[in-house]
Amino acid sequence: MPLNIVLIEPEIPTNTGNIGRLSLATSSHLHLVKPFGFEIDDSRLKRAGLDYWKHLSLTIYDSIDHFFSVHGDKQMAFFSSHASQSYLSIDYQDELFFIFGKESVGLPKQLVSEEKDRLYKIPLHSEHIRSLNLANAVAVVLYEGLRNIL
Repeated sequence: MPLNIVLIEPEIPTNTGNIGRLSLATSSHLHLVKPFGFEIDDSRLKRAGLDYWKHLSLTIYDSIDHFFSVHGDKQMAFFSSHASQSYLSIDYQDELFFIFGKESVGLPKQLVSEEKDRLYKIPLHSEHIRSLNLANAVAVVLYEGLRNIL
């Protein structure tokens, strides 16, 4: 049943730590794609994940090309504030990969243009913000996925 959370080039250790805790809480697999904006042994990362980090189902990839060479044939949903489809329209299923970009700029522009059919957003109801915090966005999507699967 595990879902897959993919963070492409995460920059903020506390977000990644919180997402790690969320991964463990939901029996999801966390995939981290380098380069990171922090060291994997960063104390802020461990503090956000507390002592749970050692129990994570975690895979680290050297690059985005490395990740897609391993998982390119899998079912994926990509997330961007530039998408036109809502995350509520995803066909949630076991083993689905949720792909999130880095906090500062999101997914690489090439992915956004290539994956329009699999690109989703979390609707925002205020014109005063551009996006949600990455950890919050992952939580929203992940629990919607679980709600649909279970």
